Amino acid sequence: MLDTSIVRRNSALRFVLVIGVVSFFADFTYEGARSITGPFLAMLGANGAIVGVVAGLGELLGYGLRMVSGTVSEKTQKFWTITLSGYAIQMIAVPLLAFSNSWQIAAVLIILERVGKATRNPPRDVMLSHAAKEIGYGWGFGIHEALDQFGALFGPLIVAAVFAHRGSYAAAFAVLVAPAIITYGMLLISHHLYPHPEGMEDHHAPSSSSNSLPRTFWIYLCGAALVAAGFADFQLIAFHLTKSNSVGAIWIPIAYSIAMAISGAGSLLFGRLFDRFGLSILVPLTIISAAFAPLVFLGSFWTILTGAALWGLGMGVHESIIPAAVATMVPAQRRASAYGIFTGTYGVAWFLGSAALGFLYDISAHAAIVFCVVLQGSALPFFMKAKAAHAHLEEAGG
Repeated sequence: MLDTSIVRRNSALRFVLVIGVVSFFADFTYEGARSITGPFLAMLGANGAIVGVVAGLGELLGYGLRMVSGTVSEKTQKFWTITLSGYAIQMIAVPLLAFSNSWQIAAVLIILERVGKATRNPPRDVMLSHAAKEIGYGWGFGIHEALDQFGALFGPLIVAAVFAHRGSYAAAFAVLVAPAIITYGMLLISHHLYPHPEGMEDHHAPSSSSNSLPRTFWIYLCGAALVAAGFADFQLIAFHLTKSNSVGAIWIPIAYSIAMAISGAGSLLFGRLFDRFGLSILVPLTIISAAFAPLVFLGSFWTILTGAALWGLGMGVHESIIPAAVATMVPAQRRASAYGIFTGTYGVAWFLGSAALGFLYDISAHAAIVFCVVLQGSALPFFMKAKAAHAHLEEAGG
């Protein structure tokens, strides 16, 4: 007879893989679109400030509304219902970009796609956290993020191929209806196979009776917010590459694919490193990824591709480690609202930073670079403080 812990671990791993497949096709869809929305807005008549505000507002709602989604899902315990609703909004908005004939309509759909992601992420991450607890938070979220980002690799490549063949943004967006349908079909299958993922976690583990979130959580949040504010959205990077003619139009989605490949492959490694070393790994990885700004905004062809790779590394670090780290800091019953608060604040910082970067870029690319590097460097003391506070908390509890 199999040990119940082995059965639980195997079930948890399968759930992570199934949801990872959902995320593969979802990212194939919306990241394929996002790889060309910057140039698409420019073609429709938008300037740098508009691109920056649209990207920033999308991220503001895409993260800020997670506070609402996280709180509602925590109170109602309707994790699957809210997740299904969010994916529906997102997968409908993307193909509709094929019919946009003004930057205003395109902007609404771009922002609506982010709203869908905001709706589904906190409840989905809570369900994943139950499984990740059994196989290692870093490894569980790392596997999921790797599949997620590999979808973000193939989506832009397909979009680039369609755009190269047809020379049409409408055709490039229209082809994404296929992975959108697959995404939702796989999600329904996942719901049928795992209707109660909370049952995967060992509930004999001790949990805090306090309703307040720990100090470590807030310190870590401050550092992550600074990174978000200093992290340029790829839409602005793509806008810059188009306006400066630094690379051919076909290379922009390819550069995005390179970034997503680095992010996906790195997520597996970063997950393992997080399980072993904790928050301390954020310090060197943040320093390395901050170098993307001068490379993409000032570089020539190969340095731009290197900068895109470092940008992808930064995405992989924070997309995989954020949910894993939060899960280790807060009790299970507070994860949904913690994810909502954390990623909501992250999104507000991203919006403010993206808007500032758009205006700074219209004045000087050098000013935008300084802004990126200084803000991300300012996050390092917070990460080191969070690491120390978390270690102290673990010692006190152990």
